[in-house]
Amino acid sequence: MKLTRRYRFSASHRLDTPLLTAEENQRLYGKCNNPFGHGHDYVLDVTVEGPVDATGQVADRRALDALVDEKVLQRLDHKDLSKDVPGLADVVATTENLAASIRSALNEDWPLAARLARVRISETARNIFELEA
Repeated sequence: MKLTRRYRFSASHRLDTPLLTAEENQRLYGKCNNPFGHGHDYVLDVTVEGPVDATGQVADRRALDALVDEKVLQRLDHKDLSKDVPGLADVVATTENLAASIRSALNEDWPLAARLARVRISETARNIFELEA
């Protein structure tokens, strides 16, 4: 059985890599290379899976919500991903790297009986990224 919970947060970032010239960064990332960054209202889906337990649930929803709040939302909400978030400040803060960072943060000391199955993050209505855990 799988359970997916949905969370929302807002953050900004700038897509830019020191491996490229300013012109190459502009060509590759376009408006996402704005020197002042830009923001998104992200939608994060966290999926867990496992057997239904004696309470009739795959996972305690309050425990999952608290875990996501502590490990993800408090770390990312209203932050500049390119500057303020350890682990993202050292890489290009693409949503691909953001999804990997979220998965890694959640997997660290995972306390729930249900296992993390998937992280899915929507940056825009057209850009959605998924990672199996």
